[in-house]
Amino acid sequence: MDYDRIFKAAIDRLHSEGRYRVFIDILRTKGQYPNAQCFAGHNGPKPITVWCSNDYLGMGQHPAVVAAMEEALHSVGAGSGGTRNIGGNTHYHVELERELASLHGKQGALLFTSGYVSNEAALSTLGKLLPGCIIFSDELNHASMIAGIRNSGCEKKVFRHNDLEHLEELLAATPAETPKLIAFESVYSMDGDIAPIAEICDLADKYEALTYLDEVHAVGMYGASGGGISERDGVAHRVTLIEGTLGKAYGVMGGYVTASTDIIDCIRSYAPGFIFTTSLSPVLVAGALASVKHLKASADERTAQQSAAALLKAKFADAGLPVMPSVTHIVPLLVGCPVKAKGISDILLAEYGLYVQPINYPTVPRGTERLRFTPGPHHSAEMMDELVGALVEIWDRLELRLAA
Repeated sequence: MDYDRIFKAAIDRLHSEGRYRVFIDILRTKGQYPNAQCFAGHNGPKPITVWCSNDYLGMGQHPAVVAAMEEALHSVGAGSGGTRNIGGNTHYHVELERELASLHGKQGALLFTSGYVSNEAALSTLGKLLPGCIIFSDELNHASMIAGIRNSGCEKKVFRHNDLEHLEELLAATPAETPKLIAFESVYSMDGDIAPIAEICDLADKYEALTYLDEVHAVGMYGASGGGISERDGVAHRVTLIEGTLGKAYGVMGGYVTASTDIIDCIRSYAPGFIFTTSLSPVLVAGALASVKHLKASADERTAQQSAAALLKAKFADAGLPVMPSVTHIVPLLVGCPVKAKGISDILLAEYGLYVQPINYPTVPRGTERLRFTPGPHHSAEMMDELVGALVEIWDRLELRLAA
């Protein structure tokens, strides 16, 4: 068996389809976000502007977050000592879980090493604990949710994206006594649209289903205290489980779920993704705790970010660039071809010092390849003008079609 040939062929397929992913060699510059240094493709570091970070509010650079992490490092050291079962609950973890439960108005919360792990672990565990459960999943749910549902062993029914009629059709066709769980997101990060949370909760009430809401692209970003779309819309209390991340708007690392005490205790007690993995470093938890507390009290970062997103959308539209409709902080620019999307990204970085990563299949459907911009509170109007000018020049150079 020629194993090397098989692996090489797999990589060659990605190259031929224009989907091979290249990660740039980068260092962010503390205190100067979104400025960074790029080390790839030239001699020595080159200054660049980052346009695609999920650190939406720049909290990874915030003085309060950095100070909290430094204090924790010098107080308790670098690591947690192992799993929480063996190493114990670092007090930082206890404090952060209380803060996150409060943020979403739930009785309890549970920390994980990432948002991917929290989704996979929670959904797979819930499905295994509910005999005969059927999970109803939005067709655009994140890969981590899909993995969790698959690993639960449950029957899965996929409903068309944000399609309430289709969801109800599937629910109505399911025996009333069957345990049901509806899994969906609040903000869908590739298109920037929002789920009808209240209406999904209405259906859950009508058909006696549990609800599982992924708020990873919304926590810290929406709501009076950063509790996400469910807080903004006043429906958090109606959702059974709310999942979030500490690696996007909060600028650090980690994932979590919040729910009733009993549900959280079940996940804590049964989920292999929690039980058998080293817990987050107290340094990271201290930083996340400082970030959550800050964004509970301050709306300045959220307000500035929303203004920046609205301004960039307007500038793209005014220039005739094919900006896709979005009601959130996500600003997607449609390209429609993986090779061209990669080409635009490469030119922006090499010639203009502007970094945005192309988004290709399987993250988005074929034919909808795009550049996904996430302007933050520190992206100025002048930076946007520079970006728009570069994109218009590249669009013309590559003979791409502008919007009508």
